[in-house]
Amino acid sequence: NLAPVPKWALIAMAVAVGVLFLLCLICIIRCCCGKKKPKKKERVSLCAISSSTTASLVQPEMEDLERCAEQTGRGKLQYSLEYNFRAQELKVGVKQAAELKAMDSGGTSDPYVIIYLTSDTKKRYETKVYRKTLNPVFNESFTFQVPQAEVLESTLVMQIYDFNRFAKHDIIGEVRLPLASVSLQHIIEQWSDLAAAGKVEEEQLGEICFSLRYVPSTGKLTVLILEAKKLKRMNSHGLSDPFVKVHLILNRRKWKKKMTSVKKNTLRPYFNEVFVFEVPFNQIKNVDVVISVWDHDKVTKNEPIGKLFLGCRATGNQLRHWSDMLSNPRRPLTQWHSLQPPDVVDKALGLKSHLKLPLPPR
Repeated sequence: NLAPVPKWALIAMAVAVGVLFLLCLICIIRCCCGKKKPKKKERVSLCAISSSTTASLVQPEMEDLERCAEQTGRGKLQYSLEYNFRAQELKVGVKQAAELKAMDSGGTSDPYVIIYLTSDTKKRYETKVYRKTLNPVFNESFTFQVPQAEVLESTLVMQIYDFNRFAKHDIIGEVRLPLASVSLQHIIEQWSDLAAAGKVEEEQLGEICFSLRYVPSTGKLTVLILEAKKLKRMNSHGLSDPFVKVHLILNRRKWKKKMTSVKKNTLRPYFNEVFVFEVPFNQIKNVDVVISVWDHDKVTKNEPIGKLFLGCRATGNQLRHWSDMLSNPRRPLTQWHSLQPPDVVDKALGLKSHLKLPLPPR
């Protein structure tokens, strides 16, 4: 027969089982609760740290992911900048590109670079096209005439395109460098990542300042042409020979015209010339005043730089200026206006052509 188990042994076994059960229970509780604690701590800590750190800890929005995808994987561009203060020239060196995005089905691209300044979008340079490569070496340089006063207002744009003989050339990416953000006191050479191409800039034609004054009792409309600035460059030297025409349009037909003197070799002419027109009060609502800036040329035809018109049919700043003039008789009101493309203004005016008399029979 087996000897009876001592009472102390039974108590020891019960204590051991109890301790083992308690340890298992503690482990289960820690495993279950331990997963929730970090979430609570993370949620609390996010309120105390900066927004930039917060953004890196939380899941990004889909828009952010799409934006990141657009900005990355396009490659990078190496370039140099040198500004000659004496000659007022900006020399841009396009060195090389690396890790460009493959645009062709064969896993390569045919890259070339277009370079321009936002202050003169029509003056563009292009590098040679390099076939079937994602790491082209260009080593080409280009020179822009940029007056020192305009440097800080200009942005250098370098766009890399994939050449396609039978279709539209696809843009791989671009580098936009505001010249105000760099020091041009010394030569700059650096790499920049390519970004998605931005919107195409509207060509800047310039601005003009003039005053208007109308006296209803005498029917005198006074137009004082004061000055213009940031005019579009029209000749090879990066300047223009501007003058201003003032047209009066009555019932959509040309009526009266006067013009200023020509200012040579400048993009910021000062005129201070006044013109007075007879416009009876009963016709003032049917009149449009067209202000146009032209580039004078002795050899070829004068070219329009930009236009704008004022009157009851105008919009924006032009309509506001005209309304202020009518609301303040006898008081000259001065304002700056941005020039618009001539064809856009002509279309808005919708001028009627003069009736042509039939030729006499022979």
